[in-house]
Amino acid sequence: MSSERATVTWSRGPFAVVRHLTLSIGAHPAAVAYAMTTVGGSMMNSIFSFYYVKLFLNKYRISEGAFHQSQVVYMIWNALNDPLFGYLQDNSHVPCCSRRRLSILYGAPFYALAFLLAWFPWRAYQSGDWLSGLHLMVTLCAFDGMLTFVMLAQCALFAEISAHHQNRLRLIQYSQVASLVGSSSVLFCGLVSHNMEDFGAFQAFCVLVAVLACGCMLYTGLNSESRFDSKTEERETQSDGPPSPTSSSQQQLSLSSVIFMTCQILTNRDFQLFVFMNFFQVFMVAFCNNFTMIFAEHLIPPDVLPSLAKSLMYGAGFICPQILVLSSQRLLQRLGYYRLILLTFYVEAVGAAMMLLLGPTHYYLLALFLTGNMVLVHATFSLFNLPLADIIDSDLQKYKRSTPLSSMVFGTNALFTKPAQSLAPMLVVSVLNQYGYEQLKDPAQGVDPSALQPLYGAMFYLVCLVPLCVSVLQVLAWRPYSIRNSHTIDSKYIDG
Repeated sequence: MSSERATVTWSRGPFAVVRHLTLSIGAHPAAVAYAMTTVGGSMMNSIFSFYYVKLFLNKYRISEGAFHQSQVVYMIWNALNDPLFGYLQDNSHVPCCSRRRLSILYGAPFYALAFLLAWFPWRAYQSGDWLSGLHLMVTLCAFDGMLTFVMLAQCALFAEISAHHQNRLRLIQYSQVASLVGSSSVLFCGLVSHNMEDFGAFQAFCVLVAVLACGCMLYTGLNSESRFDSKTEERETQSDGPPSPTSSSQQQLSLSSVIFMTCQILTNRDFQLFVFMNFFQVFMVAFCNNFTMIFAEHLIPPDVLPSLAKSLMYGAGFICPQILVLSSQRLLQRLGYYRLILLTFYVEAVGAAMMLLLGPTHYYLLALFLTGNMVLVHATFSLFNLPLADIIDSDLQKYKRSTPLSSMVFGTNALFTKPAQSLAPMLVVSVLNQYGYEQLKDPAQGVDPSALQPLYGAMFYLVCLVPLCVSVLQVLAWRPYSIRNSHTIDSKYIDG
């Protein structure tokens, strides 16, 4: 009850003005509340994923060994915390874990603080300083832990706000507008800090982003609702009462059945196909986010694309995916997400093959390809809540569950796909360092431009061959997926 009183008190503050404005312009309150977390998350996630690799490699001058060690620890934690938090949020009797909006409400401030960890060095780092490796390890684990706790609750809200396909498309639409607003943080950050050259301005901008993002997510925590909140409240009320033999046995059953429920999820053929395809999509998202700036700076001369043009290019890579998804709403309703996702894989493969044939000297086409590929990868990834929501619906019907295992499905998916976020930078950095990229981090060490040609060649082949090979594998995995016509069914079960 104390959490409810705090929520009422907070909701009478400035957030009430936002809610009143939402109603006055005719926006859907539930969709706006859901999308506000997308605004905050996009603001922080876009900046973090785009800048952290370059920051630690070039400015903090972390060694390759420490970089790989941090990524391995991050990969393990990244894979384990999703199913851990998923089980906790689906089965806990503690309100801040069991209720989706309270998970977002209380997790938001810690999420914002974790975002700021990366941008403030713990001391003046020397090249290969061991502390920079520890800094990266702590930063990755803290940021991903809070990201998972908050965003997993939001993912569960997506499946639980409504079962109607049109309502879910509305959530996608609002979320894309929110992501469009949030992702513009990369554009403004690049303009303010001159692509991180003015590090003081970069740090100040990140502090501002953290404050704004926290406020957006707090709005979700105060105003969103799930169809299953009443059942969650009933479960919490039972847990607050005097212990009984039946309640203790139910709790033991809940703890002992988590492996059984996970196995039920894993035996779903569509879930298996989706996870395999999604693993490579997460790999591509990390590949584009972490290295587009590095590739563009070295493969496209500054006299062809100056710093301002590249800032606009990087911003477009995060803003245009949302515009693309928003403009594809009619296609989503008519064709469904299955066919659109498959089509984007074919487009990515053809585009990569054409760029490979054209060669690295067509600088404007290379810039267009880098931006276009990033847009397609992010736009496709934005649709992945739809198949996961359908898989949750299928699991709910098949096993006749009283409430959906939303967080467990999202968490189990993340268990197998999140390691790709670490594998992408590890593999690319290893390849680049074999061709001399590590020598570029020390500005005092002069490098013969002719000696950099093998490095530039390796970068170009990575730019073309990685999307080409990955998209082919994704086509092979996605074609057998069977839930293809959910867009033609108004509702799989009745909203409660």
